[in-house]
Order: sequence, then C-alpha cells, then structure tokens
Amino acid sequence: MNIEEYIASGILELYVYGGLNEEEKSEVQQMIKQHPEVKKEVEAIEKAVIRLSSGTAPYLRAINYELIKNKIFEDHKKVVPIKSNRWRSYVGWAASIALLVTSYTFYNKYKQSESTMEVVRTERDNILEENKTITNKNKEYNTILNFIRERNTDFIKLGGQEVSPDSYAQVYWNKESNKVVIDASGLPAPPKGKVYQVWSLKLDPLTPTSIGLLESFEDNKAKLFNVESVKDADAFGITLEPAGGSKTPTLEQLYTLGKI
Repeated sequence: MNIEEYIASGILELYVYGGLNEEEKSEVQQMIKQHPEVKKEVEAIEKAVIRLSSGTAPYLRAINYELIKNKIFEDHKKVVPIKSNRWRSYVGWAASIALLVTSYTFYNKYKQSESTMEVVRTERDNILEENKTITNKNKEYNTILNFIRERNTDFIKLGGQEVSPDSYAQVYWNKESNKVVIDASGLPAPPKGKVYQVWSLKLDPLTPTSIGLLESFEDNKAKLFNVESVKDADAFGITLEPAGGSKTPTLEQLYTLGKI
C-alpha cells in the first residue's frame, strides 16, 4: 500500500478520533515520523474536527446519540481485523465516529442553550416581580402624598425625648376622615427583636391607645406608615417595644412625643 492509499484508507481519521488499538496507533505514529504528507494529513483532520465541533449542524436528540454510540460499539465487538483488508472497515469507522462526535457536540450545545433559556426566564420573572412591587409601592406613596396635601390634614411634630433626644417624627391626621399617616424618617433603625409602636393619647386622664406598629422599618425606604384611624386625641407618641408590640407603652423607651 503506497502513501496515498494509506491516507485514503481512513486509518488517520480513526487515529485522530482515538479508535485504534495500541499496535495500530504505534504504526500510525511511525508513519507520521517517516512521512511529512501523513503528518500534514493528520493535522488537517484535527483542524476539521475542531471546525466540525464549533460549526452548525441539524439538531440530534439525545436518544439518537445513544443509538449511534451503541451501534458503533456493537459493530466493533464483531470486527475481526484482517490486516490486508482492514482499510475497508476504517472508512465506515471514521464516518460513524465523526457522526458520533457531531451528535454529542450538538446535544451538549442544545442542553447548554436550554439551561441558558431557563436562567433568562427566571431573571425575567424576577424583574417583572420587582417591577410589580415597585409599582405598588409608588401607588401607595402617591396615595399618602395626596393625603398629606389635603386641606383638612393636620401636621403634628413629635420631638425627641430623653432616651433619644435627636429623634423626631411627624404625624399627619385628617380629623374628617380620621386617617393617620406617620413619617418616621427621623427615627433610628430599631434593634433586632424590637419594633416602634405608635400611640394616640388622651391627657386627662392619661389614656394611651395603640394605633399600630412600624413594621418592616428598614424595608420601608420612604419611612411613611399607615396606621389605624383616630377619632379623638390630645397627643401622639412613639415608643420602642418588643417585637409584636405591647398592651401599654414602655415610657422609659418613649422616643418621640407631640401635643396637638
């Protein structure tokens, strides 16, 4: 067999794809050393495989890949090498392995694209949910701002007390609708396990009534809180209480207080 016939036999393709036994592999390696044209052909096959792996081909399902693989290895078990004619089987082997490599490559690409699409869908859903939350918050804040601007809404300033002299807050109270909104932007973040509680006060006799907790304090960026309606009050105060609130105010933890 001359060099051209040797190259055309398909054994070089099998060498590149790893389909030869040790004896055959050694034979090819010897030919590569002795014949520059054989070495050049091997390099060309390797480049072709790289191009094949990164190119575009029809989609092949995973089941097709398994069928091809099983067929190749079943056929391999039945082959009885006959050196004088072995080149006849090499061509079929080369084509089968090339198809196997292509199938496997594009199956992997398909799975990667599936995974990428799932990530994109998840990110899209997260963004939509965030946008929905922001939209709802904006509607709530706009409602509060409109309420604050109403002619019948009174403004009561609550000054800092002994436990926190620098603290302050504002109460917006509409005596016609009885609606109350608290601006707590002048209060520090409550410690873990604590919550601010708002009280309406009658002063004679001193009668505190809880009108709500300022929960999710740090998540509320505007620090505007809707609390329960108030029909009658002489003052408002805010205390720091254990999580869940208290039945009566802890006066030692009175942060702000303001008379009407």
